[in-house]
Amino acid sequence: MHYEEYDRRLDEWVSADKVGEEVERKKLEKALTAVDSNQKMTRTQKRRHDEINTVVDSNVVDPTTAALEHEREEATKVKNIQSVEFGIYEMDTWYYSPFPEEYSTTPKLYMCEFCLKYMRKAKTLERHKAKCDRRHPAGDEIYRHDNVSLFEVDGKKEKVYCQSLCLLSKLFLDHKTLYYDVDPFLFYVMTEVDDRGCHVVGYFSKEKESPDDHNLACIMVLPPYQRKRYGRFLIQFSYELSKKEQKVGTPERPLSDLGLLSYRSYWKSVLLDVLNKHRGNLSIKDISLLTAIKPDDIITTLQSMGLIKYWKGQHLISVSPKVIEDHLARQKSSGLLIFDETKLVWTPPAERAGGVAVARKTR
Repeated sequence: MHYEEYDRRLDEWVSADKVGEEVERKKLEKALTAVDSNQKMTRTQKRRHDEINTVVDSNVVDPTTAALEHEREEATKVKNIQSVEFGIYEMDTWYYSPFPEEYSTTPKLYMCEFCLKYMRKAKTLERHKAKCDRRHPAGDEIYRHDNVSLFEVDGKKEKVYCQSLCLLSKLFLDHKTLYYDVDPFLFYVMTEVDDRGCHVVGYFSKEKESPDDHNLACIMVLPPYQRKRYGRFLIQFSYELSKKEQKVGTPERPLSDLGLLSYRSYWKSVLLDVLNKHRGNLSIKDISLLTAIKPDDIITTLQSMGLIKYWKGQHLISVSPKVIEDHLARQKSSGLLIFDETKLVWTPPAERAGGVAVARKTR
């Protein structure tokens, strides 16, 4: 069953005699929510509501892309795998994923959290775990700080691993279309490290060559690790790589609803940090050079915050001390992961042809 005007990750199987009850329950729930929001919406809730609407507007796509999106929605209407066992977690899936036919008909999928091999039976997974000696993602470790580690995986060199990662992520991403053509991409896999190994938290992918300045193609954080600020850290990491490349970047559209909100939050935070540290005359180009954020993203974000004013025939960035104070207060209580640039061991791909070392190999 799919509920109209709700995200497809809320789809569920229900018995035929319960269909009417479920529809009425959702209608009542929606009506009560609407009444409650009109009567009791706080200032914070209204701001959040406005942010969501602004973000959706910024994600408008051209007619050709819209047609392809409609075709994709029709082809992936019904979720095929209901849950997946991954490490110590059993995760309910959100969306359809095009696993090979012999695996897509099983209600529960079993995956090795280290090599990402997928299986249909728990006993098969147990036998595999007894033989699998991998304890970290494929590729090179390029960052480690405390218990957080990131690996760069080349889609051309580690094709099977990257394809499996894409199939896993599609279970939790509605807009993902990359499954098997992984050669043109680099994958940056984030892990939590303990004495048992490096456990996959999430990842983002990036085109090796992007004419549109895309520094991120797809981003996903597994459900057990969401609400831990890992998504924001991955976004920040993509921009830190852009800084090393001395380029500006922007994510590939369309992004998921959660991805869009994460980006808007990141952009706002970074721009307020810059405006706080660099007082005086500062142009959009200056901010772009400092942050590696594309000018278009800077402008739309500043506009959404009401920080661009028209004065004496020109547009100016104007931010009050109160806005900065509120931002700094939120930063202190946010529990954000801190990126340590001294822990990044990475050479931009364009420089590697000359034989420059890429990263340390994980032992």
